Amino acid sequence: MDEKLRKSKEIEHWARFKDSAESFWGWTSDAGTRRAARRARFLISHGEIKPGKKILEVGCGTGIFTEKLAQTGAEVLAIDLSPDLLMKARNRVLKNNVNLIEADLEKLPFDKNSFDSVVGVSILHHVDLGKALREIYRVLKVGGKIVFSEPNMLNPQIMIMFSHPRLRKLIGATETETPFFRWSLNRSLKEVGFSYVNIKPFDFLHPKIPKNLINFVSFTNFSSVS
Repeated sequence: MDEKLRKSKEIEHWARFKDSAESFWGWTSDAGTRRAARRARFLISHGEIKPGKKILEVGCGTGIFTEKLAQTGAEVLAIDLSPDLLMKARNRVLKNNVNLIEADLEKLPFDKNSFDSVVGVSILHHVDLGKALREIYRVLKVGGKIVFSEPNMLNPQIMIMFSHPRLRKLIGATETETPFFRWSLNRSLKEVGFSYVNIKPFDFLHPKIPKNLINFVSFTNFSSVS
């Protein structure tokens, strides 16, 4: 698909879902709330996010994770391609250490060596991976961290949903979303120049898990590299 058309469709997609985005992503249920808090802790820990650090959050959406990252005291610059989602984020996150701007991950408007960490949740599978990783590598400082959680194609539910066009449409997936296999993502990261790559299943919690079963469920996919 043409790059301009792909991005236009992505923006149109989230314009339609802007008012239900958080439930669409599964963050509003009991399990979803726990899941979001757990992912935020993962980003903060592996991204070494703390006061004095400059952080780029890509695909910030409605600001769920932006808000949690800001609580660390780090300087957070959060971007999204969707003006509709950014409006939601700006209404949600009112912190002096946060700046939210409309920007494209594949063409970041920042100088090289600008950030200590670049983080995001379920973003890389929406973009041209090669372009996005090269841009992330460019704006990271030497020794900087990139930490993302992304859908794992070896998760049976993900594999089924994304293998059938009708199911993709039913779940509201965009045409170009592509979950990852660990080995291909590993190769892509190393080709760009990342020297240490760690990709592993970690702590999955489905948003529809009943509240009384949350503590018994664990199995998800996160990636952490530097």
